[in-house]
Amino acid sequence: MNGADSDSCDIAIVGGGLAGGLATLALARRRPDLDVRLIEPGPVGGNHLWSFFDGDVAARDRWLIEPLIAHRWSGYDVAFPAYRRAIAMPYNSIDSETLAEAVAALLPPERLIAKAATRLAPQSVLLEGGDRLAARHVIDARGIGGLAGVDCGWQKFVGQALRVAGGHGLTQPVVMDATVDQIGGYRFVYCLPFDAETVFVEDTYYGDDADLDVGAIRARIADYAAARGWTVSAVAREETGWLPVVMAGDFDAIWPRDDAVARIGVRAGRFHATTGYSLPDAVRAAAALPALVDRADLGARLRADAAAAWRRQRFYRMLGAMLFRAAEPAERYRIFQRFYRLSPALIARFYAGASSGADRLRLLSGRPPVPIGRAIRAIGSFDWL
Repeated sequence: MNGADSDSCDIAIVGGGLAGGLATLALARRRPDLDVRLIEPGPVGGNHLWSFFDGDVAARDRWLIEPLIAHRWSGYDVAFPAYRRAIAMPYNSIDSETLAEAVAALLPPERLIAKAATRLAPQSVLLEGGDRLAARHVIDARGIGGLAGVDCGWQKFVGQALRVAGGHGLTQPVVMDATVDQIGGYRFVYCLPFDAETVFVEDTYYGDDADLDVGAIRARIADYAAARGWTVSAVAREETGWLPVVMAGDFDAIWPRDDAVARIGVRAGRFHATTGYSLPDAVRAAAALPALVDRADLGARLRADAAAAWRRQRFYRMLGAMLFRAAEPAERYRIFQRFYRLSPALIARFYAGASSGADRLRLLSGRPPVPIGRAIRAIGSFDWL
């Protein structure tokens, strides 16, 4: 199938968010012989910023993500009630607009299908309006699915790009400013200086539920800017988001055994259980895809890879249980305050989901930043699936 039949293709990717967009780019660059279709009713990438530490992406996969980096800094800051710290670890951001432009540059317009998918099968997609697209492989990249049977808290946020008259004065990101009032769980503010007068400010919460009062959080962002002495002349963009922080759950609840459609991204359970971040896994999966799509058992192979990744996340699910079950909401910041005193290399491996055995012992050793009895109960009740 090489485009002669408009109703058939080699690969149909359903969902044009981060995972689907990266997969499309990887296939377009490494397998130009394939007819790849991207099915996305809205703008590719949506309205998002994604950031990552250098250590999150292996050197062998940088070819995919490097052209998309819109902003890069040599280090970042954190701030807690007990201390402030600058960490010399490169940090990067990409945005949905850059992702959409990259996809448009490589994917012929007729291969971007701006319709919703109503039904997926391993080799066909039913589109709104009744059109059907046949494919050698269908890949589901639509984002988080059902979470029934999964025990999770939430990292939720509202972010705004603020134009600050006279400049904001930041020279590198503030990845966590937890000196703010602790409201609704662990709260911190995240700042990315895009240029001298533009700073992206995100008000983030590790909360027990997914409720997000956008109006109230907008007011808190305005208060934060005022407290820093910033005169905001405009809000250039705004985004909201919810990321699951998983404490327990069987992988079959994420990707049922009887679903034979191939999956990637958050839809496949490929995200960091403690942070909810999916970019490192999305890059790994997309970079590997060009070498896998000739397999007849692509769906089974991707499911096996995702299940193995889910098992490797057990330690991070335990940390999520400690965060949500052992700490009072207003005291959760103490866990991160202790964490950010550790070595930059350990911190980098944690975010990459690659903590060593020694790292795990270091994270759990010493006096816990939560009541000991509650910490023991949280670990004792932990579901090790």
